[in-house]
Amino acid sequence: MTDSATFGPTLGRRLSEALEFARVAHGGQLRKSTPIPYLSHLLVVAGYAVEDAATDPALHGRTEAIAVAALLHDTVEDTEATVETVATDFGAEVAGIVESCSDAFGEPKPPWRQRKEAYLAHLRAPDVDDAVLCVALADKRHNSRCILEDLRTQGASAWDRFSVGCDDQLWWYGSLVEVFLELRPGPAADELARTVTAIREHAGN
Repeated sequence: MTDSATFGPTLGRRLSEALEFARVAHGGQLRKSTPIPYLSHLLVVAGYAVEDAATDPALHGRTEAIAVAALLHDTVEDTEATVETVATDFGAEVAGIVESCSDAFGEPKPPWRQRKEAYLAHLRAPDVDDAVLCVALADKRHNSRCILEDLRTQGASAWDRFSVGCDDQLWWYGSLVEVFLELRPGPAADELARTVTAIREHAGN
């Protein structure tokens, strides 16, 4: 449903170009241990980020850049795309958000716990961009909801698809909740907190 009397932030051609860029960059990638095209995750994250940014007076005017960055948030980490390529095609603002939402570049990646601790420290940096927090929160909201749904339908075997087990994942998502409730309080962070609480309940923690 739309409100024809109210006009919000414009989502222009750059968004369509970002969707095509992401479609090509991620190629035939699938969501972990599923037949679901990876592009579906990017579309959901972009939707979450748009809703969050458009209703935040501090980010309202940056909604399109945030939407583009959300579609591209995994390209530098998981495809052949580079920060420089993203900057050339979509601008420095988008590239900066994408770079800040990535926890590793190149191969081999650092150990899992080291990467996650560094990412949490980065999110807590005094100069972190609110747009980065917006996109990162959208990403974690979708990932956590997928974990919860898998736990509901598959039980404890859902953890088998990850490189680390239940305890590490619960530490990770619990730490993210703390960061976002502190640095980006609001409905989106509250939803993440509720989802992670439900994940803990299903995990017996």
